[in-house]
Amino acid sequence: MASQWRAGRVRSSTTTIFAEMSALAVSTGSVNLGQGFPDTDGPAFMLAAAEQAIANGVNQYPPGRGIAPLRQAIADHSARHYGLGYDPDAEVLVTTGATEALASAILAFVDPGDEVIALEPFYDSYAASIDLAGGTRVGVGLFGPDFRLDLDEFAAAFTPRTKLVLINSPHNPTGTVLDRAELAEIARLAVEHDVLVVCDEVYEHLVFDDARHVPLATFPGMRERTVRISSSGKTYSATGWKIGWALGTPELISEVTAVKQFLTYVSGAPFQPAIARALNEGDDWVAALRADLQRKRDRLAAGLRGIGLEPAMPRGTYFMTTDVRPLGYADGIEFCRDLPTRCGVVAIPHQVFYDDIEAGRPYVRWAFCKRDEVLDTAIERLNRGLGRTSG
Repeated sequence: MASQWRAGRVRSSTTTIFAEMSALAVSTGSVNLGQGFPDTDGPAFMLAAAEQAIANGVNQYPPGRGIAPLRQAIADHSARHYGLGYDPDAEVLVTTGATEALASAILAFVDPGDEVIALEPFYDSYAASIDLAGGTRVGVGLFGPDFRLDLDEFAAAFTPRTKLVLINSPHNPTGTVLDRAELAEIARLAVEHDVLVVCDEVYEHLVFDDARHVPLATFPGMRERTVRISSSGKTYSATGWKIGWALGTPELISEVTAVKQFLTYVSGAPFQPAIARALNEGDDWVAALRADLQRKRDRLAAGLRGIGLEPAMPRGTYFMTTDVRPLGYADGIEFCRDLPTRCGVVAIPHQVFYDDIEAGRPYVRWAFCKRDEVLDTAIERLNRGLGRTSG
């Protein structure tokens, strides 16, 4: 229940669905395939670097924009992987995870009444940040069953009030990776309408099969109007460290910094040198992680098919989506709230990511960034609880 003093722009005063489902997982002893965190650690050399930094006294405030070696490593990483160069002193900002970078960017650029086009379903922090800025969300659907972007709908979403476009690819929760043709049209429209673009690229390296992440900033006219946001949490299995970053022109990064400095000021001093080392030395580790996640994706998909659920196979992230109607459920929230007591497994309902609730109602998101034995236990419990035998 909200208090009588709650600000009107804060549309929700409840805990997130992730907190609710994770609490259910603990209280019921369930396997948690809901919240997207891995159950194994990142590269040993990275962990050792953080331990050494703590032992060496790197425990006080770092520089406001992040330590120089980390900013240099972020810039080098961008140049190495995408051919996009950034000045580490003027065009790179270290943040407390990608969530803070996104919130800082939205608060820096969105005024009350401005419209923000975002791909729907959208990660829940997008909605909260746009609300806090007083902006208006304009969702463009990546709706089931294929979860592909309708470019005509995207083009029609622009109005004279459009200030910012928020693009998430690889896309959470659907696992869609926008292809070059889709990105080219997004870029063309952004330039035509002279809008700013914020790109959430946190799953940039977690792509499968023939998918490839191509930053929108590589397209003509986009480098100067794009803020790129990513983080170490997903790439290096260190979600609790909360080390993210933003890349953009000096003017854009200065404006994001002006907001960020009053949110957390600085972030994770002993983790920053460790992430710098991971960015510089961890490409082989990330390649092995990507191959392992693709194998886990296929393992979970086979298990879900065995209980009568056909996954929409993701080309990126570490989430997959199923329609739960074949199991007799019309509502994903009902299914996810039943699942812990019925099966001892937790998942996340899609509809919490949507403004168009009906579009997301029958879908559920499953995380496959777990050890094989955890995935196997989950499938065994689902088979037993749902009364099906594996195929």
